[in-house]
Amino acid sequence: MGSVRDVQVHDTGAEWTRRLARAPFTAATWRRTAYAVLALPVGLACVPLALLGAPTARWQRGLVRRFLGADLPGTARRGGLRHALLATPLNLLTAFVTAYGWAIVPMNLGWPLRAGSDYSAAWGGPTFAGAWAFHAVLGGIGFLLLTPWLVRGLTTVQIRVARSLLS
Repeated sequence: MGSVRDVQVHDTGAEWTRRLARAPFTAATWRRTAYAVLALPVGLACVPLALLGAPTARWQRGLVRRFLGADLPGTARRGGLRHALLATPLNLLTAFVTAYGWAIVPMNLGWPLRAGSDYSAAWGGPTFAGAWAFHAVLGGIGFLLLTPWLVRGLTTVQIRVARSLLS
């Protein structure tokens, strides 16, 4: 399962645009999204399990390897509790940003389903078509293209934290 390919500095505009448009539809994006959502509950579950002597460091390294494609050196059973506790604030932030970023896409693409009866005061109004177009383009498509890069950045930080605490 290879790691996610990094954006190269010498990309042409067409390559950058293609990569931006493809990002929401790649397996790597969804593996990172899965890790961003799973890291918090797994980390919280590892706290009491580590206190009971379970091999939580190995489980957390396996989660990073499976979803982020990063091999963490070390086979020691130590570090699981430390990682579970110290990574919790980052895991919480990552889970929140990921869930919100992906939830806002269908919410804005389907804006007419949640809009009230008076759309004249909505962003993009005073017409129904203008309000829907504004929400669909900026909120729907905009977040569809932005969220994979936010998730990528946050999970890159999570890999660095895991390397420092689990190795």
